Amino acid sequence: MKQVPPMPGEEALYNWIGSVLEAAAKDPAIKKTLVETAVAAEGELISPFFKWANNGRPAGNGWNSPVNNAEWGTDYVNRTGTSKSNMYDNRPEETKYIYTDNDKQGAQLNGQNAYTITFAKGQTPPVKGFWSLTLYNDVHFFNPNPLKRYSLGTKNKTIKYNADGSLTLYASAKSPGADKESNWLPAPEGSFSLYIRAYWPDKPILDGTWTPPTIAMVQ
Repeated sequence: MKQVPPMPGEEALYNWIGSVLEAAAKDPAIKKTLVETAVAAEGELISPFFKWANNGRPAGNGWNSPVNNAEWGTDYVNRTGTSKSNMYDNRPEETKYIYTDNDKQGAQLNGQNAYTITFAKGQTPPVKGFWSLTLYNDVHFFNPNPLKRYSLGTKNKTIKYNADGSLTLYASAKSPGADKESNWLPAPEGSFSLYIRAYWPDKPILDGTWTPPTIAMVQ
């Protein structure tokens, strides 16, 4: 609180919080209650923000997307969620973030399974810049892999489109086969998540009329 000054309009909030801290400094019982409450809040309120389902708003097909990123104002809930799970967001007009931990059935993504992520013809993220689909491990870091490949998208010139113009990407710990490897995101053996970044997004992404693809487990 002392290191980060209040934004305009937050002065009263800072004073209110400061008054509680001052009371705690004078009364051990109040301090004990504050400490216990902080510990409980970390476990019950803050830690769950690490899961994408608890972040932002539904974007379709099991994906979520943050709101007000980099322009939080007094939206402390979404601000806290991003701080916990995905620091350093740009404004939506600069970058739209869309993420998920789950397949279309709502089950946690796991590298022991194989998944397809298919964009219908003409339905890759509409952007003026570029887009990418990134795979992260269970603590939101890149998954080390022999291909040193962590994302696929506009910048990957070896991606192969299907005969009907659609685009299928693959996510799994094991290769989907040499013929599909150019479209493969290597996953860890355990839990992972997928994350779409759309740089300089077009209106359909910003207004939610564009829907991210389904993630289907290969049977």
